[in-house]
Amino acid sequence: MNRIAIWLAAISLWFPPALHGQDISPRRKVAAKNRPNTEPNPTLRITTDLVQVPVTVTDKRGRPVTGLEKENFRVFDNKVEQVITNFAMDDEPVGVGFVFDVSGSIGGMLRQYQLAAHEFFKVADPDDDFFLVVFESTPKLAVPLTKNAGDIEYQIMMSRSSGMTALYDAVYMAANEVKKSKASRKALILISDGGENHSRYSFGEIKNALLETDALLYSIGPSPDTVGGDNNGRLLKQLAELTGGRLIAINGQGLADLAQKIIIDLRNRYVLYYSPQDKTRDGRFHHVEIQIVPPRGLPKLIPHWRTGYYATSQ
Repeated sequence: MNRIAIWLAAISLWFPPALHGQDISPRRKVAAKNRPNTEPNPTLRITTDLVQVPVTVTDKRGRPVTGLEKENFRVFDNKVEQVITNFAMDDEPVGVGFVFDVSGSIGGMLRQYQLAAHEFFKVADPDDDFFLVVFESTPKLAVPLTKNAGDIEYQIMMSRSSGMTALYDAVYMAANEVKKSKASRKALILISDGGENHSRYSFGEIKNALLETDALLYSIGPSPDTVGGDNNGRLLKQLAELTGGRLIAINGQGLADLAQKIIIDLRNRYVLYYSPQDKTRDGRFHHVEIQIVPPRGLPKLIPHWRTGYYATSQ
């Protein structure tokens, strides 16, 4: 990155423009550095000699950061630092699964969650595809995969809250449904208060289901950092960070800003490629860690990535 670009990035972080009213239409430009001749889909998976890790980067206020270079990233596989062989920034169509909580515990928050979903669909891209899982005592695939975002929004806006909360079961259903999307990048958006009291599946089972998909999970719900803490918010945060997504806390934020944060994350992801030093094909889980070395003059930056992958087996 040249000196002028670095200073522009610094200015944008320290003196951000007002978000409301900005044009956040999805971009279709792709900037790449040392892109491989045959580039695999930008999801965390391993082939015989290549691992690819999608990464989003934010500042301490949760604002996405673009314009970084390969030398600003360090990758560790099972605590061993790896050489980043290729680096790209992608902006491709996304398969998005909405997992929408309509249980009785939502109560008066339902309208706010509906409006958050509405703001997302205002900037939906026609090349994306969507599906909707709604849940209370049991989950239901309300709308199978479709490119018509209006079908999803209609079902969400017509929802009424009642019943218990089968959050784990709903996430499990969505993790299997999102595999049907042919989009190169996939995401689940879980809109919930984070309660769980009526599922057949356990946390361990949905954790494995999520790790076996290529989807990032974003949670919209209460913050675990509110006064007195919130166990439900901690669950939403844990599920999101497991996949490389993040919790977007609805507390006190404008709904347009919530949608914008997710859209920018999905549309602007770095993709790191490396050939793991340990090439043992034993099917074991490998922990991945990403560290950011910020350009000089920039504040601390926070990476978000999938926590690991399963090695191939013989």
